[in-house]
Amino acid sequence: MSRSVGRHTADPCPRCRVEAVRLGRPTTVGGREVVAYSCERCAHEWNRPVEDDVEIDDTVRVDLPEATLYGSVQQREGDRVQVRGPAGAWLLWVERWRVIVY
Repeated sequence: MSRSVGRHTADPCPRCRVEAVRLGRPTTVGGREVVAYSCERCAHEWNRPVEDDVEIDDTVRVDLPEATLYGSVQQREGDRVQVRGPAGAWLLWVERWRVIVY
């Protein structure tokens, strides 16, 4: 289960279950876009597919270097998604690979 750590969300490693902030990096595996992660504790590496079915009004999490944000999708444009914060607190364009649909 993920938990808040300051301005970020910490996720558990699938192998050792240690929670840490892992920003990931975009890459390709078998011709598919993925986000690659690595555990600093046990050196386990894994990936998740880049969301390709992001729809308007989806609730999403956005992992940025400076913070983890939660909001709703307002627009899609190529490999970018516009996300709006709760009660319109902010509006931000982000790369699609940074978005996780909730």
